Amino acid sequence: MKKVLILGVNGFIGSHLADAIIAKTDWELWGLDLTNDKLSEEVKASSRFHWLEGDMLKSYKLIESTIQQVDTVLPLVAVATPSVYVTNPIKVFELDFEANLPIVRWCAKYHKHLVFPSTSEVYGCSEEAEFNENTTKLVTGPIKEERWIYSTSKQLMDRVIYALGNHGTEPLNYTIFRPFNWFGPRLDRLVTDGAKAGQARVLTQFISDIQFGRTLHLVGGQQRRCFTYVADGVDALLKIIANDGDRATRQIFNLGNPKNELSIEALAKLILKLAANYSKVAANAAKTQIEVVKAETFYAKGYADVPRRVPSIAEASDKLNWSPQVDMETGLKMMLDSYWL
Repeated sequence: MKKVLILGVNGFIGSHLADAIIAKTDWELWGLDLTNDKLSEEVKASSRFHWLEGDMLKSYKLIESTIQQVDTVLPLVAVATPSVYVTNPIKVFELDFEANLPIVRWCAKYHKHLVFPSTSEVYGCSEEAEFNENTTKLVTGPIKEERWIYSTSKQLMDRVIYALGNHGTEPLNYTIFRPFNWFGPRLDRLVTDGAKAGQARVLTQFISDIQFGRTLHLVGGQQRRCFTYVADGVDALLKIIANDGDRATRQIFNLGNPKNELSIEALAKLILKLAANYSKVAANAAKTQIEVVKAETFYAKGYADVPRRVPSIAEASDKLNWSPQVDMETGLKMMLDSYWL
């Protein structure tokens, strides 16, 4: 029986993964976070779930002792909101790199399987048609574009993990996964009236703006992304944790859905179209405007973006026998149901 520790279990990915572990496996699950309001009653009630209330930045003794008890560790705590990259870049580095480094080292010390969340953003400004885990060059912008501190913090951690896994007498057993715009229920909390724009990721920002009768702001709008429904991503994580035949050992996987590629402008229009079917927001949706704004206005000085981000998923398909199943409109409807039904 697997014993799994999720740090950040109350987050978007953590809470969905907890649901799947309890519902689909016989594994024991430990989950650490500050709160547990996103966790389902099924997870909380399970005798296989062990709740740990703690702060990633303060609970190091608790985290280290728990790592010694388990087989697999997923440190899912990170700053993943673009506005914070440019308004508080030091916070991003402190949490995404510095706070995770001891956990990575403990996984190496105690011989645990580390399943680490990298990001699609490590590919940066690459102009390749598809991003490949093993061949694509990782290219970011100049230092004054502080937006890239998230990407480079994650990339540096990837490199440390790779080095620990490929040198020494007892190499670290790791799997690095790179989510490509995962979405679904519980992605972010709604951005209420009075909050500064840009405080959530794009899908939740649009949903919030429609609910509160605000204009949808596009920072450019023609940049294209591949959106991946969270259940598809979690299915891949279950395969990685199971690690049958060691097929996930010391591997890096893009986890995205190339078929769900669309521009941010098209995404805004699709959400507005679907919102018309929900009585709670139909009136707002009918009068919602879309407006293009400058990045400095919406986020802050130092923001940058890339025109297109498409994953190659050949590695995950070959080694994990995984492929995403949920199309964009179906996934988006399930997400909107969680907010508006």
